[in-house]
Amino acid sequence: MVEVQRAVTAELDRIGEVVDELGARFDAAGHQLHLVGGPVRDAMLGRLQNDLDFTTDARPEQTERLLKGWADAVWDMGRAFGTIGCRKGDWQVEVTTYRAETYDPSSRKPDVDFGDSLAGDLGRRDFTVNAMAVAIPNRTFEDPYGGVVDLAHRVLRTPGRPEDSFSDDPLRMMRAARFAAQLGFDVAPEVVEAMRAMAGRIEIISAERVRDELVKLVCAPSPRRGLTLLVETGLADHVLPELPALALERDEHHRHKDVYEHTLTVLEQAIDMEDRLGGKPDFVSRFAALMHDVGKPRTRRFVGDGTVTFHHHDVVGAKITRKRMKALRFSNDEVEAVSKLVELHLRFHGYGSGEWTDSAVRRYVRDAGDQLDRLHVLTRADCTTRNARKAARLRRTYDDLESRITTLSEQEELAAIRPDLDGTQIMEVLGIAPGREVGEAYKFLLELRMDEGPKTEEEAREALLAWWAARG
Repeated sequence: MVEVQRAVTAELDRIGEVVDELGARFDAAGHQLHLVGGPVRDAMLGRLQNDLDFTTDARPEQTERLLKGWADAVWDMGRAFGTIGCRKGDWQVEVTTYRAETYDPSSRKPDVDFGDSLAGDLGRRDFTVNAMAVAIPNRTFEDPYGGVVDLAHRVLRTPGRPEDSFSDDPLRMMRAARFAAQLGFDVAPEVVEAMRAMAGRIEIISAERVRDELVKLVCAPSPRRGLTLLVETGLADHVLPELPALALERDEHHRHKDVYEHTLTVLEQAIDMEDRLGGKPDFVSRFAALMHDVGKPRTRRFVGDGTVTFHHHDVVGAKITRKRMKALRFSNDEVEAVSKLVELHLRFHGYGSGEWTDSAVRRYVRDAGDQLDRLHVLTRADCTTRNARKAARLRRTYDDLESRITTLSEQEELAAIRPDLDGTQIMEVLGIAPGREVGEAYKFLLELRMDEGPKTEEEAREALLAWWAARG
């Protein structure tokens, strides 16, 4: 407890120039102001942040008046929910009036009623570790629901009955999984049981809100913990059913890997290689690792000799991935990036021990496009064999492929491969007008470029004319 108090004091000292000055303004106007929620929790965990959330008995119009003249900028997009936001230097600040919400069971959107007590406001929050507050400016600590004890035990518990909390706002079930992944906390047994019993209520939540929580979970330090909770409680059946579907029933001779466990391992191994992608959590890379084998359940076949095959699971998986991501309202760029990685994740296995021609290497680079670095990560992460010699051989082989790509790229600028003649030049050489034949000629020259590497303009002209003559 002493260490917790010390951490909070240090964090309050760090942000004191903001919170003390703001608290003094509210106090002078006769209003209460409390730092609340995530900032208090993170202060206790020693996690510094510049987003500050406050709660107050002041009404939104009073809050707005107090912020104006103090903040660098003020906005009121959350006014309907009692929230006024502002920026002060490097800090983002939100001040929300005490709330006492009531919910329609068929909707996540609450009927907002302003409350008149801090305890009532804290009681409507998702978890006890987010239901602690510090009075500003006198810095008195408020913890009516035992959040500090739960924080010490690293457990997520709701201030009241979890069934009531999740009935009010089913998205809190996903937030439990997300916080488990972000903070490394366990979830209290009664909370897990309520999630399991009420998983179906997540259906009333918009796809966009579910997507946002899923992204935060996947980009957390320990996504396996949160994803496992989604699967075990049945929430994944509603928000990402492709994941639990990977838990294929094993045949008696165990002729294939546990695809579900393999997938989570691939995800973790991809995370370990994110230094290749800039060092920060990379959602596209992580989600591609999570989805790379989702085509296996639909393509599993037992053949005559007792072996198991998953032919074309890469292509099928890309289609499944595209459909799921569109349903979750991901952007087109994100959908295409992840789907491309899923579709290409097996391509390397045709490389053998280095039999690919330079033409095949060029096509690998061209097909990967701007996802080449992520494809390197996914392909390497997909090796989960426990056979040390086999794993080392696969690493050496991919090292060789990357080396060849680097050499060819230096020679040919692979990432921007174009035919040696453009459309205007093609029309001039062949004496034709814009139309389908120009596109066919362009495609011929691109394939020639892939097969034989760059040519001079004269060599390309001769090859084009020969192709044109051969067409008759």
